[in-house]
Amino acid sequence: MTTDFVVFISHQTLLTALYILFPILGSALLVGVLVGLFQAVTSIQEITLTFIPKIAVVGMVILLLIPWMLDIVLRYALLVFDHIAQLGL
Repeated sequence: MTTDFVVFISHQTLLTALYILFPILGSALLVGVLVGLFQAVTSIQEITLTFIPKIAVVGMVILLLIPWMLDIVLRYALLVFDHIAQLGL
């Protein structure tokens, strides 16, 4: 196994993880900020109020984007297998 292969696979793994996680974490962050702003404006200081909207939005984002996420993971797996085949491992 060459160093270039390890660096390439590590780079692709991190990029794939970022592509998949960014919409999920971004939506959770956006909902958290909006709920926090709502709590600040209305002076409601209920800690558990942020969990239900976050869970609902993250669940919706995952359900809507699961075909896209599976496509990204499939392309990553095919890329890894192609590189392994080229190395002759």
